[in-house]
Amino acid sequence: MSMITTTAWVPRGFAAPFPTKYTFDEKEFERIAALAKLQLDDAQDDLDEAKEKEANGNVSDKEDDDTAMKVDTRDEIEIDDDLKEYDLEHYDDDDDNVGEAQQMGMFGNVKSLAYYESNEEDPYITLKDEEEDDEDREDLQILATDNLLLAAKIEDELAHLEVYVYEDAADNLYVHHDIMLPAIPLCLEWLDIPVSKPGVDKDSTGNFVAIGTFDPDIEIWDLDTVDCMYPNAILGQGGNPEDEKKKKKKKKSKKANDEYHVDAVLALAANRKHRNLLASASADKTVKLWDLHTTKCAKSYSYHTDKVCSLAWHAVESTVLLSGSYDRTVAIADMRAPNEQPMRVGVESDVENVRWDPHDPNFFYVSTENGIIHYFDARNTTKDPAVSKSVWKLQAHDESVSSFDLNPVIPGYMATGSTDKTVKLWNITAEGPSLVVSRDFDVGKVFSTTFGPDPEVAFRLAVAGSKGTVSVWDTSTNAGVRKFFAQKVPTKATDEDVEDKLVAVNDIEDSSSEDGEDDDEDESGSDQDSMDEDDE
Repeated sequence: MSMITTTAWVPRGFAAPFPTKYTFDEKEFERIAALAKLQLDDAQDDLDEAKEKEANGNVSDKEDDDTAMKVDTRDEIEIDDDLKEYDLEHYDDDDDNVGEAQQMGMFGNVKSLAYYESNEEDPYITLKDEEEDDEDREDLQILATDNLLLAAKIEDELAHLEVYVYEDAADNLYVHHDIMLPAIPLCLEWLDIPVSKPGVDKDSTGNFVAIGTFDPDIEIWDLDTVDCMYPNAILGQGGNPEDEKKKKKKKKSKKANDEYHVDAVLALAANRKHRNLLASASADKTVKLWDLHTTKCAKSYSYHTDKVCSLAWHAVESTVLLSGSYDRTVAIADMRAPNEQPMRVGVESDVENVRWDPHDPNFFYVSTENGIIHYFDARNTTKDPAVSKSVWKLQAHDESVSSFDLNPVIPGYMATGSTDKTVKLWNITAEGPSLVVSRDFDVGKVFSTTFGPDPEVAFRLAVAGSKGTVSVWDTSTNAGVRKFFAQKVPTKATDEDVEDKLVAVNDIEDSSSEDGEDDDEDESGSDQDSMDEDDE
């Protein structure tokens, strides 16, 4: 089984030109040992509890009799004279004279091993590795014109984050490095601030990623470090080794609280103005606000009655957070007023995703499980979700709209992806949305559709789904897109007329449209897609 659950772009200029190799030194060992000790102690507690239950419930007199008989029999065994010198009858006995052994942990007795800071100091290594280091450094290089594309992947029951490099000029996409994850990843959020990185100012520019999984903890990784063993920080119960005793008492509790999530993390949203703030949404029905400087939960909110699955910060009012839930409501809450009831809108089925309009901050979009896109005016919302009405709604797909994105550079340009395996592009005007083109890119059920973040790659759309592959679609090569956005499509000299150009890993595909009638059908189908105007 292979599947990509979500993707995220990294804007140009944030990745280090030469990412560093992970260094396992004394300080790193102590940091990992402290984090790993929590997991080992939990496992030991579970084992002790199981042994205690077994001892209290299953020990019988017969077992005691059998044990006593075995001991008596062993004493009566006649030992051969040639074997007496080996004292085999006491082979399994504990030796009280042996000194205390070094405690074995997750990494064994790594600290007792002799190692050298570099191969030059090792007397047993005579071959110099400068040339090899130079080759590795060149292989890891990331240019200023490259974009990183992050993909959360499940493959053969293993979960990991793949970090791709997308070279737009060369139409090339390749895996730069990957990060192993503890559980199935559900959401990603790129961070432009360093988190728990030694020797770096906490407010400087960074290149990190926050990952939410089926586990209740949020892991934060440094994207500029290759082959990391452990995350830089863990937001949640697993990231506080100093609270070990407190954690042991609460680890069996699944009740929502104000300190950490107790169920799967379904959505993450980084605040781009208050860069140290990260919002998270969980299946435990809460929204939490994290301070990345302290890696602690600053505030918890419980205004939804079911799983919270999507979040989006307002671009102008930076303390206002949009949240969507399986309770079929979307809330607009000011994080500065946790005791105030938020404004709400209601929809016909479970919410899938929410987005603010990047070109008009008074409006926001909501996608639902029934395949509908709603467009709301935030100024007309009330605290009663049943009263609110959408400006328009669109039956975008026959099945769930599992992902959608608004182009951050080109106004009125929307992409939707569905579990019906299709990707659709839309032109949104004052009269409402109209279909531009619909495509099936053979990625299976579509779980992620994200536009490139920079003006140079504004027409690039990353598409991924249930087949475990990710492709970048240059939508400017589509005839329908050129027709609707002719004034916005950059002129690019090409040697050949390429239609629907796709770039996949190590495989550049210039795929043509199935036939010339497809575009005509897509354009004529615009009028057939359902779009309802709600009366004011």
